[in-house]
Amino acid sequence: MTAETAPESITVPLDLRQDVSVLTAALMDINSVSGNETELADAVEVALRAIPELQVLRDGDAIIARTELGRAERVILAGHLDTVPLPVTEGARGTVPSTWDSGIPGEGVLYGRGATDMKGGVAVQLALAATMFDGGTAPQRDVTFVFYDHEEVEAVKSGLGRLVRNHGSLLGGDFAILLEPTHGTVEGGCNGTSRFEATTVGEAAHSARAWMGRNAIHAAAPILARLAAYEPRTVNVDGLYYRESLNAVKINGGTAGNVIPDRCVVEINYRFAPDKTPDQAEAHVRELLEGFAVVRTDAAAGARPGLNHPAAASFVAAVGAEPKPKYGWTDVARFSELGIPAVNFGPGDPLLAHKDNEHVDADAIRECLRALRSWLAA
Repeated sequence: MTAETAPESITVPLDLRQDVSVLTAALMDINSVSGNETELADAVEVALRAIPELQVLRDGDAIIARTELGRAERVILAGHLDTVPLPVTEGARGTVPSTWDSGIPGEGVLYGRGATDMKGGVAVQLALAATMFDGGTAPQRDVTFVFYDHEEVEAVKSGLGRLVRNHGSLLGGDFAILLEPTHGTVEGGCNGTSRFEATTVGEAAHSARAWMGRNAIHAAAPILARLAAYEPRTVNVDGLYYRESLNAVKINGGTAGNVIPDRCVVEINYRFAPDKTPDQAEAHVRELLEGFAVVRTDAAAGARPGLNHPAAASFVAAVGAEPKPKYGWTDVARFSELGIPAVNFGPGDPLLAHKDNEHVDADAIRECLRALRSWLAA
């Protein structure tokens, strides 16, 4: 594997063999808001290149590290390096640098940006990479570690998407695990997502003579009424129940306080179960909003859970908890498009992601590492 030259110096070298929760804090202390991942990517690359059993490639701020053991099965462990922007609320604890509620590293709850989404998961990847050859043993599966940039922004910037385009041959595998936060439970597949704009057109007029025009905002009322009355489905896909949602998320119209608006746009988001394609989802929205001008502005397919694959089934058995569906869209969908069954599994409560008090329990990170280490060795 060819790659860019490794960075010559790193301000704070990462110790991949320290307690994985303390490693998580070290990763969090390197600010990596989307677009600012280079420092963290440098540190991760240098740490991985120090592991002789791994072949490492870097593309921009994304990194692939692979074992080449000739095993019958290859597993992909993937996670993104970036976070959403830091909170602006004064006194928010979900920021950088990280803090421990106990005041003692490795004990209790770790606060800071990326605690759940998803530097705990990235720390688990790195700890596995550093220790899976300890004691002269080797994992029973070949492993591809993937670390990538620009997950928290528009899909066109995705570092994982770039890796697929530039180095797709290195991303082959039998099964993929995305270490997004799942409370330590396997979440299979994910819902798809699509966005639409429904537009109404009126005629501008002076608001003192409103009868001379047609109010486009008023004309959008039936769109909102249909969306408000809509009853979303819960769909059984391969044994998991995916809950859909269809909502107006933004509305824009009008030019001035004394002008009857001649145009109104309602932005709509549809989260659809992975039993349908984006085109089928679009047809469903168009049917609901028949009579209105509807344009699809964005779409991403979901992913079926794929839990019937032998590797997925063995992993679910190793974790022990009942698998759940993933309601939000994640990059498991990208692996699904490559024909690779994929699940979400990582430390932390996903409901805390992006919040001003984002945090994770140290024991949750350790348990995630324990489960993955045990499964890879089995």
